[in-house]
Amino acid sequence: MTVLGRFSSSGWRAVVPARHDGGVAYVRGWPATLTEPSLLQAPVTLRPLATRDAAAWREARVRNSEWLRPWEPTNPETPLYQSSLGPYVSMVRTMRREARHGVTLPWVVTWDGRFAGQLTVGNIIWGSARTGSVGYWIDRDYAGLGVIPTALAMALDHCFGVVGLHRVEATIRPENRASRRVVEKLGFRDEGIRRRCLHVDGAWRDHICYAITAEDAAPSLMARWRGTVRSARSRIG
Repeated sequence: MTVLGRFSSSGWRAVVPARHDGGVAYVRGWPATLTEPSLLQAPVTLRPLATRDAAAWREARVRNSEWLRPWEPTNPETPLYQSSLGPYVSMVRTMRREARHGVTLPWVVTWDGRFAGQLTVGNIIWGSARTGSVGYWIDRDYAGLGVIPTALAMALDHCFGVVGLHRVEATIRPENRASRRVVEKLGFRDEGIRRRCLHVDGAWRDHICYAITAEDAAPSLMARWRGTVRSARSRIG
């Protein structure tokens, strides 16, 4: 297995194994582990979702159930409150199969090596569209530390620069101000309301569609985010 590693000018690094599974080649740039080692108080890493994360995933989902409830799509495969590992194993198998077919990039988010949440680029369409949608959640213990904006900036640079996507969307409930701030900080455009587009917390809910393209993110979203964080620090003193 060949491993490709690089440092960009923004300082984060990518490790991309060139591999295939059972004779089925993975999409370009997947699987990939991405790390921002020094921007925040501890390293932020994106790595492929794995069955070994089952116990940490279960503990975080159960402990954060009330925190996540208002924003989570109703999905029987990944319930918030079930304590067994079955839903997690089913989810991993589904996402790994979708990754082999180039329609999903499922990552675990870690903070200083500890499980902190998930970030997934899914619903990928190739051909003339080259588009996908991103979703994420974070353990409440790590909220407000800059973990998700950092993870999202790394993921988008990878999707645009390596995987070959052109556009990524994020659909967010208008009431979810914290999640809206994440994408707004990174330059996503507000493209308007999608009425009753997702079933969330037991009902069909309106969502704001945010989007960003490769041109919007060029030359590096991570470099831009680094500048934002450092500028904020300098103002504080």
